Amino acid sequence: MNTVDTLVDFLNEIDGQGYKAYKGLRGTWSFPDFTLHVDHVQGDPFAEPSRVRVTLPAEMAALEDDVLTSWSRRLGVASLLAKRFAGTAQATVVRRGSGKSGLIEIEAPGQEVMAQTAVMVGEDGTVEARFRIGLPARGRRACGPAAVALLTTDVLAVVNQSLRAGSVGHEDIRRHALTNEDASALRAELTVRSWVAFVAHGARLARKSGVDDRPLLGEGAIPFSTPAGLTAEVDLPNAGKVNGMAIPRGVTLIVGGGYHGKSTLLRAIERGVYNHCYGDGREFVVTDPSAVKIRAEDGRSVAGVDISAFIGTLPQGQATRAFSTPNASGSTSQAAGIVEAIEAGATALLVHEDTAATNFMIR
Repeated sequence: MNTVDTLVDFLNEIDGQGYKAYKGLRGTWSFPDFTLHVDHVQGDPFAEPSRVRVTLPAEMAALEDDVLTSWSRRLGVASLLAKRFAGTAQATVVRRGSGKSGLIEIEAPGQEVMAQTAVMVGEDGTVEARFRIGLPARGRRACGPAAVALLTTDVLAVVNQSLRAGSVGHEDIRRHALTNEDASALRAELTVRSWVAFVAHGARLARKSGVDDRPLLGEGAIPFSTPAGLTAEVDLPNAGKVNGMAIPRGVTLIVGGGYHGKSTLLRAIERGVYNHCYGDGREFVVTDPSAVKIRAEDGRSVAGVDISAFIGTLPQGQATRAFSTPNASGSTSQAAGIVEAIEAGATALLVHEDTAATNFMIR
Protein backbone atom coordinates (compact mmCIF):
# COMPACT_ATOMS: atom_id res chain seq x y z
CA MET A 1 0.00 0.00 0.00
CA ASN A 2 1.24 3.51 -0.83
CA THR A 3 2.31 5.68 2.10
CA VAL A 4 1.99 9.39 2.83
CA ASP A 5 5.63 9.90 1.87
CA THR A 6 4.96 8.28 -1.50
CA LEU A 7 1.93 10.54 -1.92
CA VAL A 8 3.95 13.68 -1.19
CA ASP A 9 6.71 12.62 -3.61
CA PHE A 10 4.16 11.96 -6.35
CA LEU A 11 2.42 15.32 -5.92
CA ASN A 12 5.69 17.25 -5.94
CA GLU A 13 6.76 15.34 -9.04
CA ILE A 14 3.67 16.30 -11.06
CA ASP A 15 3.80 19.97 -10.06
CA GLY A 16 3.34 22.09 -13.18
CA GLN A 17 2.25 19.19 -15.37
CA GLY A 18 -1.11 18.99 -17.12
CA TYR A 19 -4.06 18.56 -14.76
CA LYS A 20 -4.69 15.01 -15.92
CA ALA A 21 -1.43 14.00 -14.19
CA TYR A 22 -3.57 13.81 -11.04
CA LYS A 23 -5.08 10.58 -12.43
CA GLY A 24 -2.10 8.83 -10.83
CA LEU A 25 -3.70 9.52 -7.43
CA ARG A 26 -6.34 6.84 -7.92
CA GLY A 27 -5.86 4.05 -5.43
CA THR A 28 -5.26 3.64 -1.70
CA TRP A 29 -2.89 5.67 0.47
CA SER A 30 -1.97 4.78 4.04
CA PHE A 31 -1.84 7.62 6.58
CA PRO A 32 -0.70 7.04 10.18
CA ASP A 33 -4.26 7.15 11.58
CA PHE A 34 -6.47 6.35 8.60
CA THR A 35 -6.57 5.11 5.02
CA LEU A 36 -7.37 7.41 2.10
CA HIS A 37 -9.05 5.91 -0.97
CA VAL A 38 -9.13 8.02 -4.13
CA ASP A 39 -11.99 6.60 -6.21
CA HIS A 40 -12.38 9.22 -8.92
CA VAL A 41 -10.11 12.03 -10.06
CA GLN A 42 -11.66 15.05 -11.74
CA GLY A 43 -10.39 15.82 -15.24
CA ASP A 44 -10.36 19.58 -14.83
CA PRO A 45 -10.18 22.06 -11.90
CA PHE A 46 -13.62 23.38 -12.90
CA ALA A 47 -15.21 19.92 -13.20
CA GLU A 48 -17.09 17.90 -10.60
CA PRO A 49 -14.69 17.47 -7.63
CA SER A 50 -12.76 14.27 -7.05
CA ARG A 51 -14.44 11.55 -4.96
CA VAL A 52 -12.51 10.11 -2.04
CA ARG A 53 -13.07 7.98 1.06
CA VAL A 54 -11.39 7.92 4.45
CA THR A 55 -11.50 4.81 6.64
CA LEU A 56 -10.66 5.04 10.34
CA PRO A 57 -9.97 1.79 12.20
CA ALA A 58 -11.91 1.29 15.42
CA GLU A 59 -8.96 2.13 17.64
CA MET A 60 -8.57 5.53 15.97
CA ALA A 61 -12.27 6.40 15.87
CA ALA A 62 -12.42 5.40 19.54
CA LEU A 63 -16.21 5.06 19.71
CA GLU A 64 -17.48 3.53 22.93
CA ASP A 65 -18.99 0.05 22.74
CA ASP A 66 -22.47 1.09 23.92
CA VAL A 67 -23.09 3.27 20.83
CA LEU A 68 -22.36 0.35 18.50
CA THR A 69 -24.79 -2.24 19.86
CA SER A 70 -27.61 -1.65 17.33
CA TRP A 71 -28.05 -0.40 13.79
CA SER A 72 -30.24 2.43 15.06
CA ARG A 73 -27.57 3.65 17.46
CA ARG A 74 -24.85 3.49 14.79
CA LEU A 75 -27.09 5.43 12.40
CA GLY A 76 -27.52 8.19 14.99
CA VAL A 77 -23.75 8.36 15.43
CA ALA A 78 -23.11 8.41 11.67
CA SER A 79 -25.55 11.30 11.20
CA LEU A 80 -23.80 13.34 13.89
CA LEU A 81 -20.33 12.64 12.45
CA ALA A 82 -21.49 13.64 8.95
CA LYS A 83 -22.77 16.96 10.30
CA ARG A 84 -19.54 17.53 12.19
CA PHE A 85 -17.51 16.73 9.08
CA ALA A 86 -19.52 19.18 6.97
CA GLY A 87 -19.19 21.98 9.51
CA THR A 88 -15.49 21.40 10.07
CA ALA A 89 -14.79 21.21 6.34
CA GLN A 90 -16.61 24.48 5.73
CA ALA A 91 -14.52 26.18 8.40
CA THR A 92 -11.28 24.61 7.19
CA VAL A 93 -11.47 25.06 3.42
CA VAL A 94 -8.78 27.30 1.95
CA ARG A 95 -8.88 28.35 -1.68
CA ARG A 96 -5.79 26.83 -3.23
CA GLY A 97 -5.92 27.84 -6.88
CA SER A 98 -8.27 28.06 -9.83
CA GLY A 99 -11.69 26.45 -10.17
CA LYS A 100 -12.63 24.30 -7.21
CA SER A 101 -9.08 24.04 -5.89
CA GLY A 102 -8.98 23.30 -2.16
CA LEU A 103 -12.65 22.33 -1.85
CA ILE A 104 -13.68 19.74 0.77
CA GLU A 105 -17.39 18.90 0.89
CA ILE A 106 -19.67 16.10 2.01
CA GLU A 107 -23.38 15.35 1.64
CA ALA A 108 -24.38 16.59 5.08
CA PRO A 109 -27.69 15.39 6.55
CA GLY A 110 -30.37 17.82 7.66
CA GLN A 111 -32.37 17.48 10.87
CA GLU A 112 -33.64 14.04 9.84
CA VAL A 113 -31.68 10.89 10.64
CA MET A 114 -31.76 8.68 7.57
CA ALA A 115 -29.68 5.83 6.23
CA GLN A 116 -26.98 7.38 4.05
CA THR A 117 -23.51 6.65 2.73
CA ALA A 118 -21.74 9.93 3.51
CA VAL A 119 -20.54 8.54 6.84
CA MET A 120 -20.96 4.93 7.91
CA VAL A 121 -20.20 3.35 11.27
CA GLY A 122 -19.50 -0.38 11.30
CA GLU A 123 -20.44 -2.90 13.96
CA ASP A 124 -16.76 -3.13 14.89
CA GLY A 125 -16.46 0.65 15.35
CA THR A 126 -14.74 1.47 12.07
CA VAL A 127 -15.78 4.76 10.50
CA GLU A 128 -15.83 5.54 6.78
CA ALA A 129 -16.48 8.99 5.34
CA ARG A 130 -17.12 9.62 1.65
CA PHE A 131 -16.58 13.16 0.40
CA ARG A 132 -15.32 15.31 -2.46
CA ILE A 133 -12.16 17.37 -2.81
CA GLY A 134 -11.06 19.91 -5.39
CA LEU A 135 -7.49 19.12 -6.42
CA PRO A 136 -5.48 22.38 -6.66
CA ALA A 137 -4.48 23.92 -9.97
CA ARG A 138 -2.68 26.93 -11.38
CA GLY A 139 -4.77 27.64 -14.43
CA ARG A 140 -5.22 24.10 -15.73
CA ARG A 141 -1.96 22.67 -14.46
CA ALA A 142 -1.42 20.59 -11.34
CA CYS A 143 -0.22 22.49 -8.29
CA GLY A 144 1.75 19.91 -6.33
CA PRO A 145 2.60 21.86 -3.15
CA ALA A 146 -1.01 23.02 -2.75
CA ALA A 147 -2.23 19.44 -3.25
CA VAL A 148 0.17 18.28 -0.55
CA ALA A 149 -1.27 20.89 1.82
CA LEU A 150 -4.83 19.88 0.93
CA LEU A 151 -4.37 16.15 1.48
CA THR A 152 -1.89 16.12 4.35
CA THR A 153 -3.03 19.20 6.27
CA ASP A 154 -6.61 20.17 5.44
CA VAL A 155 -8.10 16.68 5.06
CA LEU A 156 -6.13 15.48 8.07
CA ALA A 157 -7.50 18.33 10.20
CA VAL A 158 -11.10 17.73 9.12
CA VAL A 159 -10.85 13.99 9.82
CA ASN A 160 -9.26 14.44 13.22
CA GLN A 161 -11.73 17.10 14.35
CA SER A 162 -14.91 15.44 13.10
CA LEU A 163 -14.57 11.66 12.98
CA ARG A 164 -12.70 10.85 16.18
CA ALA A 165 -14.76 10.44 19.33
CA GLY A 166 -12.30 12.37 21.45
CA SER A 167 -12.81 15.49 19.33
CA VAL A 168 -16.58 15.18 18.98
CA GLY A 169 -17.27 14.28 22.61
CA HIS A 170 -18.35 10.88 23.93
CA GLU A 171 -21.43 12.24 25.70
CA ASP A 172 -22.69 14.07 22.62
CA ILE A 173 -22.21 10.93 20.54
CA ARG A 174 -24.05 8.86 23.12
CA ARG A 175 -27.02 11.27 23.22
CA HIS A 176 -27.45 11.08 19.44
CA ALA A 177 -27.17 7.29 19.45
CA LEU A 178 -29.70 6.73 22.24
CA THR A 179 -32.15 9.34 20.92
CA ASN A 180 -32.27 7.65 17.54
CA GLU A 181 -32.79 4.25 19.13
CA ASP A 182 -35.67 5.62 21.21
CA ALA A 183 -37.31 7.16 18.14
CA SER A 184 -37.11 3.82 16.34
CA ALA A 185 -38.62 2.04 19.35
CA LEU A 186 -41.42 4.61 19.46
CA ARG A 187 -42.09 4.04 15.76
CA ALA A 188 -42.45 0.31 16.39
CA GLU A 189 -44.91 1.11 19.18
CA LEU A 190 -47.22 2.83 16.68
CA THR A 191 -47.98 -0.48 15.00
CA VAL A 192 -48.53 -2.30 18.28
CA ARG A 193 -51.01 0.31 19.51
CA SER A 194 -52.71 1.06 16.17
CA TRP A 195 -51.58 4.68 16.19
CA VAL A 196 -50.88 6.84 13.15
CA ALA A 197 -48.61 9.25 15.01
CA PHE A 198 -47.32 10.28 18.42
CA VAL A 199 -46.35 13.83 19.46
CA ALA A 200 -44.44 14.08 22.71
CA HIS A 201 -45.57 16.59 25.33
CA GLY A 202 -43.13 19.51 25.34
CA ALA A 203 -41.90 18.90 21.79
CA ARG A 204 -40.64 22.02 20.01
CA LEU A 205 -42.38 21.91 16.63
CA ALA A 206 -41.80 25.43 15.29
CA ARG A 207 -38.91 25.94 12.85
CA LYS A 208 -36.67 28.97 12.37
CA SER A 209 -38.27 29.75 9.01
CA GLY A 210 -39.88 28.15 6.00
CA VAL A 211 -36.43 27.51 4.52
CA ASP A 212 -34.56 26.69 7.73
CA ASP A 213 -35.53 23.39 9.34
CA ARG A 214 -33.62 24.04 12.55
CA PRO A 215 -35.73 24.58 15.70
CA LEU A 216 -37.06 28.00 16.64
CA LEU A 217 -35.49 29.01 19.94
CA GLY A 218 -36.22 31.75 22.44
CA GLU A 219 -39.46 33.14 23.85
CA GLY A 220 -41.31 32.71 20.56
CA ALA A 221 -40.89 28.94 20.69
CA ILE A 222 -43.97 27.50 22.41
CA PRO A 223 -43.63 23.80 23.31
CA PHE A 224 -46.40 21.40 22.34
CA SER A 225 -48.98 20.82 25.04
CA THR A 226 -51.00 17.60 24.91
CA PRO A 227 -54.77 18.26 24.75
CA ALA A 228 -56.79 16.95 27.67
CA GLY A 229 -58.16 13.50 27.03
CA LEU A 230 -55.60 12.61 24.36
CA THR A 231 -52.66 11.83 26.65
CA ALA A 232 -50.84 8.55 26.12
CA GLU A 233 -47.68 7.16 27.65
CA VAL A 234 -44.89 5.08 26.12
CA ASP A 235 -41.92 3.43 27.78
CA LEU A 236 -38.75 3.90 25.71
CA PRO A 237 -35.48 1.95 26.10
CA ASN A 238 -33.37 4.93 27.13
CA ALA A 239 -35.62 7.93 27.85
CA GLY A 240 -38.00 5.85 29.96
CA LYS A 241 -41.63 6.98 30.24
CA VAL A 242 -42.65 9.68 27.75
CA ASN A 243 -46.08 11.32 27.67
CA GLY A 244 -47.69 12.85 24.63
CA MET A 245 -50.58 12.87 22.18
CA ALA A 246 -51.35 9.66 20.32
CA ILE A 247 -53.29 9.92 17.07
CA PRO A 248 -55.28 6.72 16.51
CA ARG A 249 -56.18 5.23 13.16
CA GLY A 250 -59.33 6.75 11.68
CA VAL A 251 -60.27 10.31 10.78
CA THR A 252 -58.63 13.05 12.85
CA LEU A 253 -59.19 16.77 12.33
CA ILE A 254 -56.88 19.55 13.53
CA VAL A 255 -58.98 22.64 14.13
CA GLY A 256 -58.46 26.02 15.76
CA GLY A 257 -58.16 29.73 15.18
CA GLY A 258 -55.67 31.48 12.97
CA TYR A 259 -52.02 31.46 14.04
CA HIS A 260 -52.66 28.72 16.62
CA GLY A 261 -50.17 26.19 15.24
CA LYS A 262 -52.38 23.91 13.14
CA SER A 263 -50.04 23.97 10.14
CA THR A 264 -46.99 23.66 12.39
CA LEU A 265 -48.41 20.54 14.02
CA LEU A 266 -49.37 18.98 10.69
CA ARG A 267 -45.94 19.70 9.21
CA ALA A 268 -44.30 18.05 12.20
CA ILE A 269 -46.50 14.99 11.72
CA GLU A 270 -45.62 14.95 8.00
CA ARG A 271 -41.90 14.98 8.80
CA GLY A 272 -42.42 12.42 11.55
CA VAL A 273 -41.99 9.65 8.99
CA TYR A 274 -38.28 10.25 9.67
CA ASN A 275 -36.36 10.14 12.94
CA HIS A 276 -34.87 13.46 14.03
CA CYS A 277 -31.52 14.19 15.62
CA TYR A 278 -30.94 15.01 19.26
CA GLY A 279 -31.70 18.69 19.95
CA ASP A 280 -34.11 19.09 17.03
CA GLY A 281 -37.17 19.40 19.25
CA ARG A 282 -39.08 16.72 17.30
CA GLU A 283 -37.08 13.75 18.59
CA PHE A 284 -40.25 12.01 19.79
CA VAL A 285 -42.63 13.19 17.07
CA VAL A 286 -43.09 9.98 15.13
CA THR A 287 -45.47 9.05 12.31
CA ASP A 288 -46.36 5.83 10.51
CA PRO A 289 -43.60 5.60 7.84
CA SER A 290 -46.17 4.86 5.13
CA ALA A 291 -48.08 8.11 5.75
CA VAL A 292 -48.28 10.36 2.68
CA LYS A 293 -49.01 14.07 2.34
CA ILE A 294 -51.79 14.70 -0.19
CA ARG A 295 -52.30 17.99 -1.99
CA ALA A 296 -53.72 19.46 -5.20
CA GLU A 297 -51.12 19.58 -7.96
CA ASP A 298 -52.56 21.72 -10.73
CA GLY A 299 -50.90 21.04 -14.07
CA ARG A 300 -49.39 17.64 -13.22
CA SER A 301 -49.53 14.69 -15.61
CA VAL A 302 -51.78 11.73 -14.78
CA ALA A 303 -51.63 8.41 -16.64
CA GLY A 304 -54.29 5.70 -16.37
CA VAL A 305 -55.45 6.29 -12.79
CA ASP A 306 -58.88 5.15 -11.59
CA ILE A 307 -60.40 8.21 -9.92
CA SER A 308 -64.01 7.04 -10.34
CA ALA A 309 -64.42 6.63 -6.57
CA PHE A 310 -64.18 10.43 -6.30
CA ILE A 311 -65.23 11.78 -9.70
CA GLY A 312 -67.90 10.00 -11.71
CA THR A 313 -68.12 12.08 -14.87
CA LEU A 314 -66.00 14.64 -16.67
CA PRO A 315 -66.74 16.99 -19.58
CA GLN A 316 -66.77 15.44 -23.07
CA GLY A 317 -67.33 11.99 -21.60
CA GLN A 318 -63.71 11.51 -20.51
CA ALA A 319 -63.28 8.20 -18.67
CA THR A 320 -62.50 8.35 -14.95
CA ARG A 321 -61.73 4.64 -14.49
CA ALA A 322 -58.49 5.11 -16.40
CA PHE A 323 -58.06 8.85 -16.24
CA SER A 324 -55.17 10.36 -18.20
CA THR A 325 -54.22 13.96 -18.87
CA PRO A 326 -51.02 16.00 -19.34
CA ASN A 327 -52.54 18.89 -17.36
CA ALA A 328 -54.71 17.87 -14.40
CA SER A 329 -56.95 20.29 -12.52
CA GLY A 330 -56.76 20.74 -8.77
CA SER A 331 -59.53 18.25 -7.99
CA THR A 332 -58.48 15.56 -10.49
CA SER A 333 -54.84 15.83 -9.44
CA GLN A 334 -55.75 15.40 -5.78
CA ALA A 335 -57.99 12.43 -6.56
CA ALA A 336 -55.17 10.84 -8.56
CA GLY A 337 -52.69 11.52 -5.75
CA ILE A 338 -54.86 9.69 -3.22
CA VAL A 339 -55.33 6.66 -5.50
CA GLU A 340 -51.61 6.51 -6.33
CA ALA A 341 -50.65 6.77 -2.64
CA ILE A 342 -52.98 3.90 -1.68
CA GLU A 343 -51.71 1.78 -4.57
CA ALA A 344 -48.16 2.41 -3.31
CA GLY A 345 -49.09 1.11 0.14
CA ALA A 346 -49.91 4.27 2.08
CA THR A 347 -51.83 3.58 5.29
CA ALA A 348 -52.35 7.20 6.33
CA LEU A 349 -53.18 10.30 4.29
CA LEU A 350 -52.29 13.79 5.55
CA VAL A 351 -54.24 16.67 4.00
CA HIS A 352 -53.80 20.40 4.62
CA GLU A 353 -56.85 22.45 3.73
CA ASP A 354 -54.70 25.33 2.43
CA THR A 355 -53.07 23.17 -0.27
CA ALA A 356 -56.11 21.03 -1.12
CA ALA A 357 -58.67 21.60 -3.89
CA THR A 358 -61.78 23.10 -2.29
CA ASN A 359 -64.17 21.60 -4.84
CA PHE A 360 -62.68 18.19 -4.11
CA MET A 361 -62.79 18.52 -0.31
CA ILE A 362 -66.49 19.46 -0.19
CA ARG A 363 -67.60 16.36 -2.10
